[in-house]
Amino acid sequence: MSPLAFVLTLSCYRRWPSRFSTPYSHNLLVLFSSTATTITPPNGKESPSSGPAPPPIRVALTESTGRAVFATRRIGAGDTIHTAKPIVSHPSLSAITTVCYFCLKKINAVTASQSQGVSFCSENCKESSKVFYDVEKKADWLAFDDYCRTQGLKYPLLVKRLACMVISGAAPAGILDILQPANLTQGMILKMEEGFHLLRNALVKANIGDEHMSFLTKQWYTDVLARIRINAFRIELAAGVYEDLLSLASASIEAEAAVGNAIYMLPSFYNHDCDPNTHIVWIENADAKLKALRDIDEGEELRICYIDASMSCDARESLLSQGFGFKCNCLRCMSGD
Repeated sequence: MSPLAFVLTLSCYRRWPSRFSTPYSHNLLVLFSSTATTITPPNGKESPSSGPAPPPIRVALTESTGRAVFATRRIGAGDTIHTAKPIVSHPSLSAITTVCYFCLKKINAVTASQSQGVSFCSENCKESSKVFYDVEKKADWLAFDDYCRTQGLKYPLLVKRLACMVISGAAPAGILDILQPANLTQGMILKMEEGFHLLRNALVKANIGDEHMSFLTKQWYTDVLARIRINAFRIELAAGVYEDLLSLASASIEAEAAVGNAIYMLPSFYNHDCDPNTHIVWIENADAKLKALRDIDEGEELRICYIDASMSCDARESLLSQGFGFKCNCLRCMSGD
């Protein structure tokens, strides 16, 4: 299972006492304020007084876990805490003909617009894709895509798309620097070199000038890939309206709806717990929704599960150690469940 695959098998959960009840202290450093969300009245019509409002969270530094996300007011079970658009996303190679090349929404063949073999769900997505696609379509990606396909790799595709965004001027080269990187061994770095050379060669052959590619060094490639390795979200779509989170999660699992991967800013600041109080879902496209799994008190830390929470304790410990480099000390793991 890829890092941060958050469609949880909720039916396998057993409720545990919360270990998040300690409020944040005033000496924590606030790092980030999310993009405002719009509050719409019950009648569905916005009034002059219903302007943008910030989500009920803040990001702060803690001594034990570094960055963490805390509730600034009580949040009810099932409430949407905030939404997030990806910094960069890319469809999986197996789904590339069935989803929008920009937003990853499943394609309706009747309404889809096409461009050089890829499809977009709308003219708006086709226009929005120009931040990377005007550069990307100049190059021949056959060798790079074959490398990813034969090696079973997906994260280099995100690096490719980000590189095209930087070249087009749509994103700074250091946009992911704030995210925590994975620890890479020398052997892992050596394995990444082939992907770097294939990426750079494709752009050089497309006559992308050196002045636009000065950032694209082996160091940049490995640094970005190191951050993507532990911050990438696997996008699981569950189209439709569901009455509760259990139905939503079950629908995603039954549909085997993985369509791609994405990197987000604020969701990457959530810490892990094997019995989380927060869940991330995708309804129609790569826009993420963070929802409360239960009632959350003001000051409580919000946590998500980085892996399939229905796995055994030993399996979870192994996956978290190998994939994320830490030993989980949540109540479930400490009890051996």
